[in-house]
Amino acid sequence: MSTTKIYIVYYSLHGHVGTMARRIQQGANSVQGVEATLWQVPETLSDVILKKIKAPPKADDVQEIHPEQLVEADGFLFGFPSRFGVMAAQFKAFFDATSEIWQSQALAGKPAGIFWSTGFHGGGQELTALTAITQLAHHGMIFVPLGYTFGSKMMEMNEVKGGSPYGAGTFAADGTRQPTELELEQAFYQGKYVAELTKKLKN
Repeated sequence: MSTTKIYIVYYSLHGHVGTMARRIQQGANSVQGVEATLWQVPETLSDVILKKIKAPPKADDVQEIHPEQLVEADGFLFGFPSRFGVMAAQFKAFFDATSEIWQSQALAGKPAGIFWSTGFHGGGQELTALTAITQLAHHGMIFVPLGYTFGSKMMEMNEVKGGSPYGAGTFAADGTRQPTELELEQAFYQGKYVAELTKKLKN
């Protein structure tokens, strides 16, 4: 049986989405026969701006991805921070550069999940995923929501928790809050869930 390739493609400005991506990778790699790889999309902000907003350095162990490399994968998890309820411009710019593979519909039929970070409750914990589905639809990809398969932890009310039936999420607040263990547990679960489904579809 051939290896099922999962590409976890993300953009992270202050590190929250990057932390989620690594836990998602662990979840995906826990599935036998799956190889999950982390990729970053290119930054569009200048070094001057990044310095002014005190953005930490990008992960030096995660390569930048080019749009044409997407065709190599069997399934995807796309992650990004929310900007006014939609994906960050850096990730939208990456999708805007996929016109060649859109024309050939090379990604059609491939499953994809979505994960994210928002500032607070009204920042797009559902809307960010919902608006991102348009990118998947035009490529013919199959959106894979979590539903309530994460069980009773979806209903957690005793602590602040990101995420929704659309996927795993975290709250960054003013940037100082980091993903909690519960949020990271859901991220691990999402990676495993999407990997298992992708493997089934491939085989």
